[in-house]
Amino acid sequence: MSTQRNPAPLNPKIAATFSPPVMAARRWLQGVEFPPERPLINVSQAAPVAPPPEALRQAIAEAALHDDDAHLYGPVLGLPALREAVAANWSRAYGGTIHPDQVAITSGCNQAFCAAIATLAEAGDSVMIPSPWYFNHKMWLDMTGVETRVLPCEGDMLPDPERAAALLDSRVRAILLVTPNNPTGAEYPANLVRAFYDLAKSRGIALVLDETYRDFDSRTGAPHDLFQDPDWARTVIHLYSFSKAYRLTGHRVGALIGARKRLNEVEKFLDTVTICPNQLGQRAALFGLQTLGPWLAGERAEILARKATIRRGMPALEGWQLLGAGAYFAYLQHPFKVSSDNLARNLVKQAGILLLPGTMFAPTLDAGGTGDAEKQLRIAFANADSAGLEQMFARLAAFSG
Repeated sequence: MSTQRNPAPLNPKIAATFSPPVMAARRWLQGVEFPPERPLINVSQAAPVAPPPEALRQAIAEAALHDDDAHLYGPVLGLPALREAVAANWSRAYGGTIHPDQVAITSGCNQAFCAAIATLAEAGDSVMIPSPWYFNHKMWLDMTGVETRVLPCEGDMLPDPERAAALLDSRVRAILLVTPNNPTGAEYPANLVRAFYDLAKSRGIALVLDETYRDFDSRTGAPHDLFQDPDWARTVIHLYSFSKAYRLTGHRVGALIGARKRLNEVEKFLDTVTICPNQLGQRAALFGLQTLGPWLAGERAEILARKATIRRGMPALEGWQLLGAGAYFAYLQHPFKVSSDNLARNLVKQAGILLLPGTMFAPTLDAGGTGDAEKQLRIAFANADSAGLEQMFARLAAFSG
């Protein structure tokens, strides 16, 4: 007599969380052939696929061969030398004062975000996020039972502090801003960032500021003045990624900057999850900060050239609208009656273009959204040069929906 047992239970909050969008989009490629004369144009993921520059790869190799400590557990909050370099670099760049013990090194910026939220909110609390949002942020909040307090952005893709103030209540523990923004590319003006800082400070909540793409901001000088406030650490939690700047996506190195007391709590989270950041990746990030400034300036110039190509190409798309462009992204509104989700699938088959629909970045109508997501698309041009983008525009112009 056989006995059947019920399968082990699933956490319902994780089960209810949507699947990773980039992985879902990649499955649209299954069974689709792309002829040599019209290869796939992949503008779906905001991560460089080229390896780091040779000098950086050599530094990683040298560390792997000759630095025995690179293969051992290290400090939970990161290498002291890297924390010191981040503090010094950021203090210069922002014209403020950041101390090494206010810096934590994390296994990528996603982990920095998760650690920040873990110290801020528990199930039943809320975090305010402008919409469109970065999908991994929404996924983590959903998994942990933290409500996403949606702050819809209007046509300029900038969040409104006054609208935010009206939506705040005692359950909201933090406001999250991403600038330059993923997915829209919008670069938030310094006075807008300051307005949200003042709002968060007045309400006694955190401002979580994700500046993953700060190295590709088209503006010169500091993007905001928050670190110039001697009291910044009471309100600001800053997040950063070395992955985009130095092509270290596989090494998983990010940073979290905040109050010393908060970093004590961050340390608990990180020790439980990864024990320490990747040792070789940290050494690579330190090498990048110390020696690759001119190389990174060239990377920024290339990204800005691609942004200019995006703006030049838009007039050829009748009925389309460019809602935002910056860093790695362009955010578009399409003119077709079909939902952006179905349109994105059709573009793979009919135009050989893989991009992501707005439905992956904002609440849809059936989820209480405005329906804007059904008209929007994200183009991530980290891996498409100007020639590739021109070809993409040619295909989009010929596409009939």
